[in-house]
Amino acid sequence: MLGEQLEIKSKDSEDALLQQLIAGDPNGFAGIYAIHNRSIFRFVLKFVNSAPLAEDLTQEVFIKIWEGRSRLSEVKSFKAYLFITARNHTLNRLKEIFKSDVAMGEVIRGFVQLRNDTEDEIQHKEYLQFLKRILNTLPERTKEIFKQCREQGRTYDEVAAELNISRNAVKNHMVHAMKVLRSSVKRELGISISILLFIIFKN
Repeated sequence: MLGEQLEIKSKDSEDALLQQLIAGDPNGFAGIYAIHNRSIFRFVLKFVNSAPLAEDLTQEVFIKIWEGRSRLSEVKSFKAYLFITARNHTLNRLKEIFKSDVAMGEVIRGFVQLRNDTEDEIQHKEYLQFLKRILNTLPERTKEIFKQCREQGRTYDEVAAELNISRNAVKNHMVHAMKVLRSSVKRELGISISILLFIIFKN
């Protein structure tokens, strides 16, 4: 009973700090940082395997939180938002270093072996919901072709034969779908489309 009361009090305290942060109060920011900075550091460290770099990236993540504080009032789960921000920022910085989606794939594969299942499930769900929302803006035929090629792993030739259209038509639908997704992912999530699709379809 006492433990539950302490947990509720702690949550109320964090919510109050979050409201202070949203209002631009440095004390609120300092409180949120004190609560979450070590967990974000450990999370980032799994990606970069370098404590100094993880420290720098953690600082940058919280700077982004501070700079984007006006948007936090719309966030349903601050913890999920914080970890997604940390993941996106870290992947983008790593991509700058590696300059290659192939190299990024190797980095993410290494991370998958060490991931926290709860955190990963939250982020995977967020990314999947985002993908579905963007796909729903596409024409039905384009959406169906994307699902068959990406979700079911079918080749252009297989999809063309089933739908009785040319391989080139399938390719054109995929090019259109990827163009829309690439633009939306970069604008709304700040990561590359290849990273998003790898995370969603890694299993």
